Amino acid sequence: MVLRHGRVVAEGWWAPHTPERTRLLYSISKSFTSTALAFAVDEGLLGLDDTVLDHFPEYADEDLSAYTRSTTLRHLASMASGHGREMWPESVAADPQDPVHGFLISGAPDAAPGSVFAYSQPCTYTVAAAIQRRTGQRLSEYLRPRLFDPLGIGEVGWRCFPPGREQGFSGLFARLEDVAKLGQLYLQRGRWGEVQLIPAAYVDEATSAQVPSPNEDKVDWAQGYGYCFWMARHGYRGDGAFGQFCIVLPEHDAVIAITAGTEAMQEVVDHVWEHLLPGLSGGSVDESADGDLADRLRTLGLPPCAANPAPLIPPGVAGPGLAAATFTVDALSITATEPDNALTFPVGLGEWVVSEPLDAYGDPVPVATSGGWVDEDTLRVEVVFLETPHRLDVQCSLADGTSHATWRTAPLDGGKIKTLHRPRS
Repeated sequence: MVLRHGRVVAEGWWAPHTPERTRLLYSISKSFTSTALAFAVDEGLLGLDDTVLDHFPEYADEDLSAYTRSTTLRHLASMASGHGREMWPESVAADPQDPVHGFLISGAPDAAPGSVFAYSQPCTYTVAAAIQRRTGQRLSEYLRPRLFDPLGIGEVGWRCFPPGREQGFSGLFARLEDVAKLGQLYLQRGRWGEVQLIPAAYVDEATSAQVPSPNEDKVDWAQGYGYCFWMARHGYRGDGAFGQFCIVLPEHDAVIAITAGTEAMQEVVDHVWEHLLPGLSGGSVDESADGDLADRLRTLGLPPCAANPAPLIPPGVAGPGLAAATFTVDALSITATEPDNALTFPVGLGEWVVSEPLDAYGDPVPVATSGGWVDEDTLRVEVVFLETPHRLDVQCSLADGTSHATWRTAPLDGGKIKTLHRPRS
């Protein structure tokens, strides 16, 4: 979705993806958490220069380093805790019931807070935890009247860890249009219509480099970091794993929102700079191309599985799948089974079939499937989990009665049915 001067100028979805579907945004969640921080600061509930211990005083008696004790919410919002590495695994291992505590005790910062950049999930998680403790609400509840309703953002979902505390650093499910609206709000320096929702001064700080990031291995990730926003060669952005982007270009009065399924994220940004940016920079307009663009956007679609329809295979063909899952093919349906969950969905032959089967907990899991026979012995099924960037290929053999499943883009948690859909209230 491309916005220019506050209006949508182009938008498209690759079928079977559709506009109304929410999507796992991964780390664009951080930019929504930054917005919650803006509201909380503006309302006087907390301050950017508050220390973590100001909001978690029960840990003040721990044996903590001077660096840890001086770490502020500002440091954490800018990924400048002083650690030189990702701290999430250590934090959860140290205290899985409260990763904030685990973060404080799992290792002293290597340098003074604010002095070095290291992309680390506990930073944003701790900011989110402080907001939720201070407001007495989950992030999504706090943001509903302040951000979601004013921007016309409908139902969202946010994964919790532990139960009752929304993650903040990831796990938000929202629509592509919602991502574009967030970008437009920041492009307008916090103003929406006639209302200044968040202070312009906060927007200016959040979207400017608070700490350099020269050691990042991708050029558009090495331009510095604000408050849960990356700087870029052009403008700034929020982004999430597997190609979720909210690119804001103040110099062109434009916003570009993308939800993709790729690990080649720098290449996506390169394409924006190479192919889209010149069209925002003035010059002649080829109005005759409008029809071609409209046709292209209207007919976008993922190709279905390249396979042939065949007679139904005998029921009960099963075998080891990915990780702890097994897959059982029966007629034109497939069942994914985990130790504490299961999901059965129909398979389309030569086309995508969209369904929302219920898992063992009664939660709908939107999927699109396409499959068929690649030879007389082998059935192939492609499964798109429509609320995520993830796609699974399952291959079943009649000859040896086995199935094998592989991710095209493996979920960061390894892939579990309960995390492949939006949490429902």
